[in-house]
Amino acid sequence: MASAALQPPPARTAPHSAPHSAPPPVLREFSYWLHRYRRTWRGTVVISVANPLLFLAAIGAGLGKLVDHGGSGYLHGSSYVAFFAPGLLAAMAMQTGYIEAAGPVFQSARPQGNYRAAAATLMSPTDILGGHLLFMAFRLALSATAFTAVVAAFGITGPLRALLLVPAATLTGMAFCAPVAAWSVTVTRQARLNGVFRFVLMPLYMFSGTFFSTDQLPGWLHGVIACTPLYQGIALCRSIVAGTATAGGSALHTGYLAALVLLGYLAARRTFTRRLNG
Repeated sequence: MASAALQPPPARTAPHSAPHSAPPPVLREFSYWLHRYRRTWRGTVVISVANPLLFLAAIGAGLGKLVDHGGSGYLHGSSYVAFFAPGLLAAMAMQTGYIEAAGPVFQSARPQGNYRAAAATLMSPTDILGGHLLFMAFRLALSATAFTAVVAAFGITGPLRALLLVPAATLTGMAFCAPVAAWSVTVTRQARLNGVFRFVLMPLYMFSGTFFSTDQLPGWLHGVIACTPLYQGIALCRSIVAGTATAGGSALHTGYLAALVLLGYLAARRTFTRRLNG
């Protein structure tokens, strides 16, 4: 999945001048990425629907029944599939966010990349960053919508709660997108992108509560994991599905994730400016 997403996007030509009626630069950058996506959206939508469908069917008909039969106290009376689905949604948002922010940013910032063409116009590095982040948010929201539609179809949660899952998952993904974009624009070797995916994202995927409750882990390790954005995203999504969300808890999770988005954006403004103006 990671290697396929790291393919270079097609270069674009830089216009000599911008018409007076043109949309804001951020939206022009967003429209470029949206234009690229029109050629591949069918495949990504199929994956966004097929993956949760297969995962939830396998868990519901297989592993989930075994876990439910054992009556694990860590599930607090809910079924395993209802426990697993929001965790998988948040983990999917993390992976999608990383894939969208790592390879495309790395390739676009290279000497022949499309960031260079955009920077040769009236667009500033901040405009380029903002438009690309806007597209990443669009991709995350689209994937989250497809996933929650499958979750609602399985009867795991109601339509109203499913609607709340979309912004929760999108925010989780953006908490990875912004910091990763800030870093990947400075990367000079593609192997580093794959290394982070393998040695950082996959351990988070496995041990942040996607498949089992982190209460089962040693206390010190649980404390470390609780500081990760994926754990916060899973906790937010899971509380929505279970109907246990509180104002204080939701504000804590949301504030943590929003702070990462803001800090990542501020860092990315500096790294984009240094790279594209250097």
